[in-house]
Amino acid sequence: MSTINCKGKILDLSTPRIMGILNMTTDSFYNGFLNDSIELIVLQVEKMTQEGASIIDIGGQSSKPGSKPVEANEEIDRLMPVLQSIQTHFPDVICSIDTFYSKVADLALSHGVSIVNDISAGSFDEAMFSIVAKWQAPYVCMHMQGNPETMQLQPTYNNVTTEILEFFVNKINACRNAGITDVIIDPGFGFGKSNHHNYQMLHDFNCFTELNVPILAGLSRKGMIYKTINCTANEALNGTSVLNTIALMNGANILRVHDVKAAMEAIQLFSAYKKAASC
Repeated sequence: MSTINCKGKILDLSTPRIMGILNMTTDSFYNGFLNDSIELIVLQVEKMTQEGASIIDIGGQSSKPGSKPVEANEEIDRLMPVLQSIQTHFPDVICSIDTFYSKVADLALSHGVSIVNDISAGSFDEAMFSIVAKWQAPYVCMHMQGNPETMQLQPTYNNVTTEILEFFVNKINACRNAGITDVIIDPGFGFGKSNHHNYQMLHDFNCFTELNVPILAGLSRKGMIYKTINCTANEALNGTSVLNTIALMNGANILRVHDVKAAMEAIQLFSAYKKAASC
């Protein structure tokens, strides 16, 4: 559970790690980079790695509530110049591809990417598991009720935590049966969940450690923060740090964030607290 194999680079998750977000879109709810030059994107990747990101997560389409899907070929057109440039400038940086298309994942894995981050957990493309297994790539398996276009219309659960736990038991087994060795779970804050569902899931976050796989928390600047404290996504950094800290205290191994420096500070402070508590 404490390590993942990223094409021969062993990433130790016994200390929490940061996944920095690089959205190659114009319509993300926060901080898209599609219209930036390659030079500016390279500077952004350099900044995130210098601030402490262990993984750079590159995505070619928005998955915010209400968003419509982009076709695989358009996603590839957005991503390829960036993937090639990152591979040239940062050959040792571990990158993940945020996609639910097996075609995109396959191409990205052939161009230096090491991890697949799939919001659909393989439900949108039945070939995804076989592609991930072929490359022996770590796979981020996220829970979502519905799809980005419809997921927030009326999300319903009897008990959000137990239902998501059951979902992951089945998905982890399916991944293992397909030949995927390193499975990372992401409960999917904001993906087909009401604010109440999100906070119930965060309150129960430690339950997911029972699955004995690494856990990713994607809370950065989401609606569960800015709607609760009545601000905008641009003003939600402090709230993000608070919820990231709660996730760390309840077993998160990876924080997926827009703001690497603040997340790194949260990890450093949490690590100092944990060390003192163990004396």
